[in-house]
Amino acid sequence: MNLSYQHLIPADFDDRSKVWVYQANRLFSIGEALEIEDILNDFLSRWNSHGSPVKGYANLLFGQFLVFIADETATTVGGCSTDSSVKVVKEIEQRFNTSMFDRELLAFVIKDKVQVLPLSQLKYAAENGFIKAGTLYFNNLVGTKKDLLENWLVPVGKSWLARRLPALADAGEKN
Repeated sequence: MNLSYQHLIPADFDDRSKVWVYQANRLFSIGEALEIEDILNDFLSRWNSHGSPVKGYANLLFGQFLVFIADETATTVGGCSTDSSVKVVKEIEQRFNTSMFDRELLAFVIKDKVQVLPLSQLKYAAENGFIKAGTLYFNNLVGTKKDLLENWLVPVGKSWLARRLPALADAGEKN
């Protein structure tokens, strides 16, 4: 699995640009992904904040993650403009019969695929060797472009999950 995504993030956006990541509970099909691309492009063409266009980016990454970025160096993104992006995500969720707001689902790269695991099964997965300190985790809590580029895909042992699984905290164990 090619885990390179940084080249897809706009280089001309400020490092402090706001980022929102929404994770689907499943992989979208190619046909769905193409429809989602059209929906996102349509949204971006009309994304405004207080009447001014937002310098925005939206993309479906790894076939499962909707990523929105707003560069606020030109236009500050207010509550209404943020709400409009959430509305688009909810429309995608309904249209494609998927869940995009379940923060209890965690995504990992396991056996060269994105695998989703409920938070409630994390300890079991670690105890049985499915998740190790070196297993890559999608940290959807990133909030800026810089964070997205540097800390979105991180080893479990270097993520907030390590606090829940002390045995995996930076143990240096490889996936």
